[in-house]
Amino acid sequence: MNKMLKIVSIAWLTLASLTVPAQANEVLDRVAVIVNDGVILQSEVETMLVQIKRNAAEQDIQLPSDDVLRVQAIDRLVLQEIQLQIARRNGIEVSDAQLEQTIASIAREAGMNVEGLRAEITGLGSTWQGYRESIRREMIIGELQRNAVRDRVYISPQEIANLTSMMEEMSSNEVEYRLSHILIGLRDSSSSSEVQAARERAESVLSSLQDGRDFAATAISSSAGSRALEGGDLGWMNINAMPTLFAEAVRGKRKGDLIGPIKSGVGFHILKVADTRGIETVEIEEVKARHILLRTSVILSDNRAKEQLSTFRQQIMSGEAEFSELALEHSDDTGSASQGGDLGWNEPGIFDENFKQVVESAEIGEISEPFRSQFGWHIVEVLDRRVQDATERSKENRAYQLLYRRKYQEELENWQQEMRDQAYIEEITD
Repeated sequence: MNKMLKIVSIAWLTLASLTVPAQANEVLDRVAVIVNDGVILQSEVETMLVQIKRNAAEQDIQLPSDDVLRVQAIDRLVLQEIQLQIARRNGIEVSDAQLEQTIASIAREAGMNVEGLRAEITGLGSTWQGYRESIRREMIIGELQRNAVRDRVYISPQEIANLTSMMEEMSSNEVEYRLSHILIGLRDSSSSSEVQAARERAESVLSSLQDGRDFAATAISSSAGSRALEGGDLGWMNINAMPTLFAEAVRGKRKGDLIGPIKSGVGFHILKVADTRGIETVEIEEVKARHILLRTSVILSDNRAKEQLSTFRQQIMSGEAEFSELALEHSDDTGSASQGGDLGWNEPGIFDENFKQVVESAEIGEISEPFRSQFGWHIVEVLDRRVQDATERSKENRAYQLLYRRKYQEELENWQQEMRDQAYIEEITD
């Protein structure tokens, strides 16, 4: 299996309950957990366990007992169910067109077409329909999280200025850290004795790690963090992208160092510096593009929006109409419509992922086929490209993104904990 497919398998399939064999369903389909007005079936728990073990085998991670794994699997499924319930109440849906576009994107990043991806997925023993629905669920949860958390994140101009100034003082050989994380969790209303017990447990875990216990296996068995089932791997981050508590503790540490326990509002954290590397400096490529956006509604369906943009595209290509005139008359992006759809010069990374992929791959002067982003349906024309020394603007943009990522992750975990605290959860035992 190639690298990208491993990423697809781990990132998507482990977060979703997939189809299990019919024989297993006949035996295991009973209610395992009641979550508000929904349920988690035993077959979903068993499927999650199978996928965890498959991923662990691929990564050569030693796993704890099935009882410990079951607790972690149920925790993840409960959080998923809570979020899906909230999404349904808020009317968040993912259309078939959005789903197909995302699947095509996954296949493209994996270096294959959709049929090739389908063959790989079914070859792993999963059904294509189950895989599709797992992606749909993750898209719905992602949209819910963005909607719920982004309004909780506030970044002041002064914060951006302060971080930009700090970044300017840093050397060009800035260091990135790959962190692994274990969280010994606390409830909001924890008593002093519960806090002390959690602290002692965290210190015990840290002591076992110092004695040589495997960090990834310990994270899977003991961590309440969102990346527990990935062995606690938080990926590569520099100091500015980390939660403030982590940044202060990690600065200056070397590969292999263990850090903690660090207390926060959600519990006690233990970190390991899995690796370090220098940050590369690169020139910024900018793209000048214009677009026409049609937002779907009860009046304008996905199919109708796509058809209308296809008509616009044909009219422009045949010379029957000008792009700028159609944008001015029809585009739902009022900011750019008055400029004939012109978005100006931008780094592709600031755009929605699907929009970014189109402008990065399109030829200059080419008008794209209609495609969907989180904002609606578009056609795009790339007018020009340039490599620009945009150091100052880039620093401010980067500072904002780093601050946003830090605060977003903090607020996401706080929001998820609030949702769990408010939910009715009852595990059904034999």
